[in-house]
Amino acid sequence: MEGIFYALLPAIAWGSLVLVSVKLGGNSYSQTLGITCGSLLFAAVMFFIKTPEMSGLAWAAGMISGFFWSVGQLYQLNSVKYIGVSKTVPISTGMQLLGTTLFGVIVFKEWTSKTTVILGIIALLCIIAGVIFTSTGQTEDKNEKGNSLKKGLLVLLLSSVGYIGYVVIIKWFNISGWSAILPQSLGMLAGALLLSIKHNPFSKYAFRNILTGIMWGIGNIGLLLANPKVGVAIGFTFSQMGIVISTLGGIFLLGEKKSGKQLAFVIIGCVLVIAGGVLLGFTKH
Repeated sequence: MEGIFYALLPAIAWGSLVLVSVKLGGNSYSQTLGITCGSLLFAAVMFFIKTPEMSGLAWAAGMISGFFWSVGQLYQLNSVKYIGVSKTVPISTGMQLLGTTLFGVIVFKEWTSKTTVILGIIALLCIIAGVIFTSTGQTEDKNEKGNSLKKGLLVLLLSSVGYIGYVVIIKWFNISGWSAILPQSLGMLAGALLLSIKHNPFSKYAFRNILTGIMWGIGNIGLLLANPKVGVAIGFTFSQMGIVISTLGGIFLLGEKKSGKQLAFVIIGCVLVIAGGVLLGFTKH
């Protein structure tokens, strides 16, 4: 039960992060700056509680990885103004799963058996279908909505490049999660400052979003604690469940208007992305 509790932390923390950040207010620049400040504060505390062995490579790779994360987070939050939270998170999650999986298969040769290949292909098809379903549906002004969707998807594509780089760099240099926490947080803050400095991000909203940064850190620690207890497959799978929180929260808490058809498509899309994430979990060792 303890392992399952840890595995649920990233689902709850990461799944509600965009939702809480939007609710706290501010633009994507102040939100990202606040999140990175909160994550650095949390990482500094954890570093002194559990100090890992550090190397120059861990510092360098961790900071570069964190910079990529800041790109991913900034553009993910930026996409909300075009397509809303209820579409942003499932589409973003699907793009990230597709990108990291394809990179893992092509570069790291992660699918080593016939079973993992079959499960992986089915998973990718589910994710692609989920993204298509989630992004489908028009409001009354189809032209305006179509333009917003195109802009939102383009911004999310940039976001996914950032998130994929964040994950792949750590794996490429084989840096442990505990060793990466503090360097990543420093890179995240540096990236947020560099990307947002021209947009006056220093505001009460940046201060408020320190809370969401602490939430992000809690989710990260939860995943690190869960993997040794329940395995990477279950830990990874549970972490994908958070899109239910953000999607339904966007609709019912933030009041993002959906027709019956749109709501059905978004829910089907979420289910397919989650199903794909679960199947991908079983391809991991």
